[in-house]
Amino acid sequence: MVKLRLKRCGRKQRAVYRIVAIDVRSRREGRDLRKVGFYDPITNKTFLNLPAILDFLKKGAQPTRTVYDISKKAGIFTELSLNKTNLN
Repeated sequence: MVKLRLKRCGRKQRAVYRIVAIDVRSRREGRDLRKVGFYDPITNKTFLNLPAILDFLKKGAQPTRTVYDISKKAGIFTELSLNKTNLN
């Protein structure tokens, strides 16, 4: 099973996170399938690769709670629901 979760980068006391698609059994800094975004909690900046995230969500990837909250603020789930209604 694939999850969308945060991968810690940066230095001490200055963490930044990559949002990655990763196998559930991998550890936090394990090998990821694909980098799909970036999140800086200190400056509250976010970069998301929307097509890649939507692709993984359509294939059944489960976001963690934090990634879900970040994605919800960016409006990914409204876009996902719009795509579902357009397909039907």
